[in-house]
Amino acid sequence: MHRFVRGLITEWRRLELPFSDKTIIAAVSGGADSVAMFLALADLRRREKLTNHLIVAHFDHGLRGKESSSDVRFVGRLAEDLGFAFVTAKGSIKKRGNLEQNARRARYDFLLNMARSANAFAILTAHTINDQAETFLLNLIRGSGPSGLSAMPPVRTFENESILLVRPLLRWALREDTESFCRDAGCDFRTDAMNTDPAFSRVRIRRELIPALKKYNPRIVETLAKTAGLIAPSVNPPIVGLPDGIDVSRPALALSTLRQLSKHELKATLRLWLKANRGDLRGVSLRHIEAIEQLILSTKSGRIAELPGNVAVRRSSGSLIYVPK
Repeated sequence: MHRFVRGLITEWRRLELPFSDKTIIAAVSGGADSVAMFLALADLRRREKLTNHLIVAHFDHGLRGKESSSDVRFVGRLAEDLGFAFVTAKGSIKKRGNLEQNARRARYDFLLNMARSANAFAILTAHTINDQAETFLLNLIRGSGPSGLSAMPPVRTFENESILLVRPLLRWALREDTESFCRDAGCDFRTDAMNTDPAFSRVRIRRELIPALKKYNPRIVETLAKTAGLIAPSVNPPIVGLPDGIDVSRPALALSTLRQLSKHELKATLRLWLKANRGDLRGVSLRHIEAIEQLILSTKSGRIAELPGNVAVRRSSGSLIYVPK
């Protein structure tokens, strides 16, 4: 058994995931990380170490023309060759706002709908230690608080769903491990040109910042990922003693009520409020939270704080109002 396959089955046990009788959706883009994950799952299935029903899912963002279509064919052929069901869909990604975030939302909507229709136990994605480190740096540079700097968990549930999102490579596999395993298995993988486009901050972090940091610490990727893990326990501490009248699901909050909160309670409440109305906090940094705090403290009406994702928060008539554009 290849050490990469052994690493996956070891993590599967650590996460206490089921070995049989469940349907699982494996998200495979065609890149080295997801192909390596799929090849390892197929190997474990062949050895009868895992006997779950596995469905390969590929979302075509349609952002790269013929290259996107080639990705679909590549993943479809790979799934067919290894004897697994394959499902794909093509999405229409909004160009306004953050393209990366819009693509991510569309991809997860597709995966979640698939999981519901297949009565799946979990969705697997191939995030690695490198993704953990890059996300930490990206959020650090943007000025995120503890929730943004904390580690992505290897397992979480989708909001209001029993379906799990599982990242079985996240705590032990590096990108170089996935590429090496694909080569050892004699399997090609696709390369997304967007992953080398310096217009994206994550690409510049991957290709410029991390190589520079490796001069100070050759194992900086692992170190950053571990640091993110150390921050995890402090995320979203319980809010106690909130005044009556705060309902974070509503698009408007009374300024008079918000002003009764301590600084910590106010920041935590604003994050919960934004998440409830926006759907997530991706791209929202400490700078954005502080801008909203200034709206609360200001004596002027009509001020506005712009947020990522083409939304805003406005102060008007004694209320803080969430405004989707």
